[in-house]
Amino acid sequence: MWKEQQETSGPTDPSVTALRKQEKADPWAVLVATLISLRTRDEVTITVARRFLEVFPSPHALVTAAGNPKKREGPDPQKSAEAPPPPLADTTTIEKVAKLLYPAGFYRTKARTLIRIAQILVHHHGGLVPASLEELLALPGVGRKTANLVLIEAFEQDAICVDTHVHRICNRLGVLSSRTPDETEKILRHILPRTYWKEINRLLVLFGQRVCTPQSPRCSSCPLSPWCKRHGVRRSR
Repeated sequence: MWKEQQETSGPTDPSVTALRKQEKADPWAVLVATLISLRTRDEVTITVARRFLEVFPSPHALVTAAGNPKKREGPDPQKSAEAPPPPLADTTTIEKVAKLLYPAGFYRTKARTLIRIAQILVHHHGGLVPASLEELLALPGVGRKTANLVLIEAFEQDAICVDTHVHRICNRLGVLSSRTPDETEKILRHILPRTYWKEINRLLVLFGQRVCTPQSPRCSSCPLSPWCKRHGVRRSR
């Protein structure tokens, strides 16, 4: 089955993987591209991420641009590792970042998120993207899908990135039964050989875009039809 999926998927890379190859696996570039890619088409993600990274090639560059608004009262960041980062940025800076992110989906929200993440990275991680799942999940706007993709693409760690395609296809095939992508990931960690952890997202995303689509999947031309339980399929081509 795995060989069939590899042959069906073809050579095209999803946007984050493609950008990672061009940016030489820079963790900041991978994190930025992954966050931009949420609710955004692949071609838009690549264009927007490149533009953003030309202006802000590092968390330090973004924090410097955001400036240092009037600080809240609280612990001295130099004396406490748990101290919060400075307040976000002024409206002008946020709009500048948002303009760079347009037309990505929810570009204003993503502008605020990226500024906050950059501040946290600079103040608590030495300006570096952390290489652990727990630390990545502690960043605003970062869920398991994003964190796992960063671990795979930026740090080449064994992780399973489950998006809607992976979740849908695994359930449709009858490989597992789960209600959420997070639950799917946890099950796959137990049943999928570790050799395939990093590859399953790339293969099933492309497979889900071309063959096993959300609506009216191409079951008649699917090489996995002999093994598929077709759970949830009401109409196919």
